[in-house]
Amino acid sequence: MKNDYSRTIPAEWQAMSRIFVALGDEHRQRILLLFEPGERLNVGQIAEVSTLARSTVSHHLKILHESGVLASEKLGKEVWFWINRDALQLTLGNVLDYLKENT
Repeated sequence: MKNDYSRTIPAEWQAMSRIFVALGDEHRQRILLLFEPGERLNVGQIAEVSTLARSTVSHHLKILHESGVLASEKLGKEVWFWINRDALQLTLGNVLDYLKENT
């Protein structure tokens, strides 16, 4: 066992931590499962099929976006979201690399 518990978390793990926190909520997981491959959705479309209020969906989208799980673009008055595949692949790749090197 390593005995340096106070060791600083690596920078790449800090971003990874935000992603795992964002993915730790069942409603946010359900939101991600709504996306078809390559699809972009707005808050109204997600709220329409969810059991959540539009404001709650907006809150979850904000967390997913700020963590890097979702990317977005504002077109006119609407904000369109899509799954940030690159960020998720990088994060999960970091986890797999750690497991390969340390277990």
